[in-house]
Amino acid sequence: MDIFKLINEYREKNINLIVVTAVKKSGSGPVEVGKKMICLPNGSSIGTVGGGAIEYYAQKKARLCLERKESLLETYVLDEGKVYPEATTLPMVCGGMVTLFYEYIGPKATIYIFGAGHVGQALVNVLKTMNFHITVIDERKEVIEKFEKADRKVNTGFVDYIEKDEIKDGDFIIVCTPSHKYDYHVINKIIEKKIKPKYLGMLCSPDKIKDYLKSTYETFGKDIDLSFFYSPIGLDTGGMTPEEIAISISSEILVVLNAKEGHKHMREILDGQDCYWKD
Repeated sequence: MDIFKLINEYREKNINLIVVTAVKKSGSGPVEVGKKMICLPNGSSIGTVGGGAIEYYAQKKARLCLERKESLLETYVLDEGKVYPEATTLPMVCGGMVTLFYEYIGPKATIYIFGAGHVGQALVNVLKTMNFHITVIDERKEVIEKFEKADRKVNTGFVDYIEKDEIKDGDFIIVCTPSHKYDYHVINKIIEKKIKPKYLGMLCSPDKIKDYLKSTYETFGKDIDLSFFYSPIGLDTGGMTPEEIAISISSEILVVLNAKEGHKHMREILDGQDCYWKD
């Protein structure tokens, strides 16, 4: 089994995983240094780090690391009668000690961009300098064929794509289609399907967002949760070009992803002039 080939295949499919590696061993135990095990989001695993209680515990710990998207180094005592500081004792009788490294492999976030126009392209140019998996959706074949750098390019209707249930809770979504009508259709479909993205941003002027919010509250009710909705999109950095807007949106995504506070979001400014360039 070529475990590194498997890792690359899962990365290309945007499947997050944990690679558990035995990096140190002393005394007796069923573990060999260098042995690896892949743990997947569906709970399955490939490979082994020794079997028995240590492998069961490693699979359990890997699921936690996957949820947190973090790597971890832990040491285990393979003797339930012994206790060592900074080590976890497992119900085994081998008597040795083993250190496992849990390596998270996957993007910081999965990002969907609806609209392959100038802002969408500028966004990908910025975001692909970081560890994000980016899918771009556009129904205009001639536009998306010229698009560069995205991990996936999907030529289909904007709402049709959402109907496929590919977008998950916690994902990041940017809506910058060639028409506000399409923008509204995308966002309404996300709300209708009760998807809870970490971030949903729409390229829109302050005047347009007022009209959209009024219509949305009339359709879905005043109690609808729009805490994840950012429009006008981006941080208040100034600038009207696609490249400047891309910096503003990318910065806002990082603020949300890293749970930072104190920044001035454009969604806090619901009056004034239209400051966004539109595809």
